[in-house]
Amino acid sequence: MNNTHYSEISKNGLWNNNVALVQLLGLCPLLAVTSTVINGLGLGIATLLTLVISNGIISIIRHWVRPEVRVPVFVMVIASVVTALELAMNAWLYDLYTILGIFIPLIVTNCGILARAEAFASKNPLLPSIMDGLMMGLGFTLVLVTLGAVREILGYGTLFSHSHLMFGEFTRNWTLVLVDNYSGFLLAILPPGAFIGMGLIIALKNVIDKKALNRRSQKLQTSTITSAEVTS
Repeated sequence: MNNTHYSEISKNGLWNNNVALVQLLGLCPLLAVTSTVINGLGLGIATLLTLVISNGIISIIRHWVRPEVRVPVFVMVIASVVTALELAMNAWLYDLYTILGIFIPLIVTNCGILARAEAFASKNPLLPSIMDGLMMGLGFTLVLVTLGAVREILGYGTLFSHSHLMFGEFTRNWTLVLVDNYSGFLLAILPPGAFIGMGLIIALKNVIDKKALNRRSQKLQTSTITSAEVTS
């Protein structure tokens, strides 16, 4: 597997085929838990680990799974991984686990994870499949953290609040108070605020992609004109 292929996998996972921004999968937990950065980061890491581990397992067993039962087998693998992660969070990150609640076991139903198992891991060797899971999970996590940061800033006027839920008691002072005596913006922390914020992030990505496409088109036209002039 060459570096170019790994580079393409990274670009697809982080940007070109981002699970949340392009495929628009897994939006229910994404919109539900991203009221703060830490909540988004917690769910994002759990989803990332699920993608990496399930992709790796499915890639290993792909030659032994019959086509007619592949989807139930993939779901069982994903469910087993999620159950193990849920038990681990319950044991070591109980307060964060309580906040995320039902959305941890609901990772099993995230269509993005099953889609990567079906579209990539079941057709590729172990290392590329792990890389695909890592990049797809990282792209999804970045969206969760970005949306969580925007909503936390607008809703509470803080950043990294409740960081001790994930990183321990010594991080209680990590909270950044951006606006003193902030009364809060209720819409930002309610579900409609999540939809609006997500829509704005998707719109921003589309604008960036359009500008990048225009720049490539201009460079192509310039190079074509230059080549024509040299030829003539």
